[in-house]
Amino acid sequence: MLVGLLLISGKFQKLSDTSSILGFDTLLNHLTSSAAAEAFRCLRSDLRLLSDKWRRDNRVNMSEPIRVLVTGAAGQIAYSLLFSIAKGDVFGKDQHVILLLLDITPMLPVLEGVVMELQDCALPLLKEIVPTDKEDVAFNDLDVAILVGSMPRREGMERKDLLKANVAIFKSQGAALEKYAKKTVKVLVVGNPANTNCLIAAKSAPSIPKENFSCLTRLDHNRARSQVAMRCGVPATHVKNVIIWGNHSSTQYPDVHHCLVNMSGSELACFEAVKDDAWLNGEFIATVQQRGAAVIKARKLSSAMSAAKAICDHMRDIWMGTAEGEFISMGVYSSGNAYGVPEDLIYSFPVQIKDKSWKIVEGLTINPFSKSKMEATAEELIDERDTAVSFLGV
Repeated sequence: MLVGLLLISGKFQKLSDTSSILGFDTLLNHLTSSAAAEAFRCLRSDLRLLSDKWRRDNRVNMSEPIRVLVTGAAGQIAYSLLFSIAKGDVFGKDQHVILLLLDITPMLPVLEGVVMELQDCALPLLKEIVPTDKEDVAFNDLDVAILVGSMPRREGMERKDLLKANVAIFKSQGAALEKYAKKTVKVLVVGNPANTNCLIAAKSAPSIPKENFSCLTRLDHNRARSQVAMRCGVPATHVKNVIIWGNHSSTQYPDVHHCLVNMSGSELACFEAVKDDAWLNGEFIATVQQRGAAVIKARKLSSAMSAAKAICDHMRDIWMGTAEGEFISMGVYSSGNAYGVPEDLIYSFPVQIKDKSWKIVEGLTINPFSKSKMEATAEELIDERDTAVSFLGV
């Protein structure tokens, strides 16, 4: 019960046992039968407000921190990403985080500067920062792994050489997940070729459920959503249920046959809202497929701000769930899907998420145009998979 509550000239003295504030409600329910009920009644509202405030203030303090790894942590995508994670935009405003930041040894001086900036932000949810170039440190006891770092394609590099270099990276990181991370860890692969890198990581961590692995196609999803919104003259939030099928590459298929657009309070099918089938079946698809290359041509650098935003959207939906009646695009394990996509691929599907588990949206009608696009991107993924697996040595 409460300790040190005194009536002094109609006011109360501060409690000496603050933890007992949680017992306010019990005490207050008995006050009306006491001789001092009238005197206390005027304090009832204030006491309840004080109790609520204590609960709010201590909710953050009592949350167990989650361990979140970001690889390629000294790079430009991570630089745009880390602040949002650390301030609660992804895992919630009452969730402490421990950031584990992994990069290669030559990048550690740059990473030190990133750490200093995070410290200087004075973020209340950021419990600890661990910069490292060691996988056993970075992957230890993880709740979330965001694998941004990968080998970029260099001038004159053959595609098979790029795949071989990334197989080595993601085989090693998958093995580290297997050895050090929690079996419940949620793994998002961003580094390209993201779908195949994700598959290699999953194959290298056999005791972690395949459902815990996904790759980023949310950037493509957001690009498609934005293109439709601009065409219709509405905010992007008025466009939902676009789909990215397949690979995060130029063969991906941005599909709006199930997309809805809110126009003046009414939800219209995308084709009805846009009123330009030729654009939707042609230029729109090409624009989304080639958007990454267009950004590089304009910036001389790859997408960073938009990629970081997409990572946040993706992980927030895994953590918090998708909105009722909406689905989003994620690269997930293809086995058992209802759309005829070959087994053993990481393929982008429309998914809904609840309780941190995704489910592929079923029952969507697929017309012949869409079917041919979905098959073309699957063929590319099969070729990537077979080449990559040949380098695994298993």
